[in-house]
Formats: sequence, structure tokens, C-alpha cells
Amino acid sequence: MNDQTVAPLSEQATPERVLHRLDWRVVRRLDGLLQGDYHTLFYGTGLDFADLREYQARDDIRHIDWNVTARMDSPYVRQYVEERDVTAWFLLDLSLSMGFGAEARPKEQVLVDFVATLARLLTRSGNRVGAILYTNRVAQTIPPRSGRNQVLRLIRELLQPPERPLGAATDLGVLLTAALNALKRRSLVFVVSDFMSEPGWERPLTLLNRRHELIAVRLWDPHEVELPDAGLIVVEDAETGEQLLVDTSNPEFRRRFYEVAQQRETQLKELTRRAGVDLYGLSTEEELVGAIVRMAALRKKRR
Repeated sequence: MNDQTVAPLSEQATPERVLHRLDWRVVRRLDGLLQGDYHTLFYGTGLDFADLREYQARDDIRHIDWNVTARMDSPYVRQYVEERDVTAWFLLDLSLSMGFGAEARPKEQVLVDFVATLARLLTRSGNRVGAILYTNRVAQTIPPRSGRNQVLRLIRELLQPPERPLGAATDLGVLLTAALNALKRRSLVFVVSDFMSEPGWERPLTLLNRRHELIAVRLWDPHEVELPDAGLIVVEDAETGEQLLVDTSNPEFRRRFYEVAQQRETQLKELTRRAGVDLYGLSTEEELVGAIVRMAALRKKRR
């Protein structure tokens, strides 16, 4: 059964029904495909500092201890051990642009399913999950806890997100800075956003990545990249409410729209690369099971 067949957020029933649907259509299939090996998806090279040793070929340069290297006149790297119990945080962009997409499956719907699925997988093993919800401000912090009830709470809050004022610009730097201040212990951090933001968020992202195991997930809809030939249509900026009449039957207009989208994509990849962060794309038209399996394979390959 395809896990994309879902109702819009406004028509979703209870958190219990959402979790039941995901357990049967997504989590159960992931158990079979990944055979319980979520290590490749959730963990990198470890979470707790253990020891220092001399640098060897193929070591991750991000783990070089520059202070010790300077004293010893030879590169040294930090070694980490993985904890059995992990604290995971979801930094969630709930700004107005996340409502874009087909009525049955906008970006915010994909966010709910993705976060609930990962939270379910993590808490089944006794790990704790928490979240910071962002609209055009930090609207809510959900302290990390384990257990099924915590997953249900996350779903409940996401199905009824805080008010999102029209006309307020999205600044992901606010969300990331809040996480820098709130997360004291090294954690597994998922940043889930469409990354349509005011500039400047890359610096707090870099700092956050130095302190934590960080995974960035970009949600996107194909119509944000390539417009269909639909004649004259009214397009609206989701965050400012500004409307504009455009002629999508004009090939030149569609070409320029595509080029701008590609430039934005290239810039995003470059910014996350500089921050040393793995960026994964998740389309509103992509099956969630396949997307998570793909992320696990890419993380394993990159390590």
C-alpha cells in the first residue's frame, strides 16, 4: 500500500490514527527493508568523546583537535563512542511556505509523517525525542522524552501548529540559534525545513553541526522548481500574501522561473556543504519509505 495516500492535515483524525497509519504503512515496511538496522540512518561516528589518537588516512577532518595538534606538531583526532540511549531533537520549520503543495499532500503533511516516523523508530529503542517548533518565531519547545505518548504529543502539536502571522519573514537563524542555546548535551539533531529563509542562517547551522550529530532535510514540491503550462494564474507569496498574475503559457517565463529555482538549489547545497552538513531532499511526491531507505544508504556511503 502506498504511504502517500493520506488526507489533508485539516481532515486528519486523531494522533492515534495518524500513528496507526504510519506504523502499518511505513514503519513496518522499513523494518523489513532495513532489517532493523537504523544505525546507518541515525548515527554518524558517535556521540560521546572517548579518546585522542594520531590522525590516520581517511579520518574525518572534522574530528581533528586543533589545540592538541598545535601542541604536538602532529594532527590528532578525537574518537567517539556511541551511546546506547540517544537524545534526538527535531528543529521544525512551520512557516507559511510549508503549506505549499497539492491539497492532499503539502510540505507540512510530509513533515508530520516524516517526523512522526523517525520519532517512532527512535522511541521504540528507548531513546528520547524533543522538538522546537518555529513559525516566524520560536513558538514552542517540547522537552525530550521517550515512549509512545511522546510521539503522540509531537503529532498532536504538529496537527495544530501555532498561529503563523501573515507578512512575517522566515529567518531560520532564529530557530538554529535557539537550538544552540537550548541543547546542552550532544544530541542527534534533525533540521526539517524548506530552507526558504532570510540569509544568515548558515553560521548558526555550522556551530550547531560542530556540537551535535546533525541531519538537514529539505522539503520541496516539484511545482516550486518547474511551473506547469496552465495559462494565466494568480500566484501568492505564502508568507507575505502578495499576489501576482503570471502567464505560465509563456515558455520564456517558465524558463526563467526554472533557472531561479536552480540557482536557489545550488546556493543551498553550497551553504550546507560549507557548514559540513549532510543535506537530504524529500519531495511531496516521493514515497516516504523509499525516501528514508535512500537517506540511510546515502549516510552509510558518505561515512
